[in-house]
Amino acid sequence: MPKVAYHLDLPEQPTSCVVFASPHSGRDYPWSFLKGTVLDELTIRSSEDAFVDRLFDCAPQFGAPLLRAGAPRAYIDLNRSPDELDPALIEGVRRSGHNPRVASGLGVVPRVVSNGRAIYRGKMPLAEAERRIARYWRPYHDQLRRLMSAAFDQFGEAVLIDCHSMPHEALEGISRGGARRPEVVLGDRFGASAHPDIVARVEAALVGAGLVVARNTPFAGAYVTQAYGRPSRRQHAVQIEIDRSLYMDEATLRLNDNFQALRRTLRGVVAEVAAIGHRDRDVPLAAE
Repeated sequence: MPKVAYHLDLPEQPTSCVVFASPHSGRDYPWSFLKGTVLDELTIRSSEDAFVDRLFDCAPQFGAPLLRAGAPRAYIDLNRSPDELDPALIEGVRRSGHNPRVASGLGVVPRVVSNGRAIYRGKMPLAEAERRIARYWRPYHDQLRRLMSAAFDQFGEAVLIDCHSMPHEALEGISRGGARRPEVVLGDRFGASAHPDIVARVEAALVGAGLVVARNTPFAGAYVTQAYGRPSRRQHAVQIEIDRSLYMDEATLRLNDNFQALRRTLRGVVAEVAAIGHRDRDVPLAAE
């Protein structure tokens, strides 16, 4: 089993209402898991947000916590609801309505990795899925809720930046009319998970750093933004998806020569985003 559910990097002094999280960058693949898959050690990592936690690891230096997954996405998906159980993978689970994520094999316990490649030879017992949820999913989200609650209690507002990466091919067809291809996609569930002012400030930080940004297409946010984004209650959640080809070779999962440059660029972005929360606690971030 993966050793821990999460890693938490805290600032010496919390000075921001912003919380950074990386739910898909876990890379602890125990042998007991690998020997039960039909995939090799490289392919099993293809849906991992490799190195995203390193891109944002400066957050504590700017007064904001960073929560990082311990278990890999192929083992347990922390950006899914615990009831998104796949009947095609898990014994004893009944179909209940159509969920496109579950139908595609990307439930809370994934059946496939990227490009629909199956992880297992057959089904797993329901008890195994429930064990993964209890040992990894619930502790991660319990901690995330504590961080959001602490930010809200201290600042009167909480902003979650949910950090991800996306395959370069996911952006095909996004640009039209000669416009530059997006390098970052912000997801706020089309305005449902964060106040427009918050999203605009995150976007401005990215654009100011020279990155090309799109919103909600092709990724608008999944469980995390849906569960934690309550802008009417001053709780906001914004998903950030970064084109993997900017900093790594997607075929080999090796960092490319641009990694350090992008990391420096994002350091400035993180500083600006964290500064959203550097304010008088009695003044709301976003207009009512």
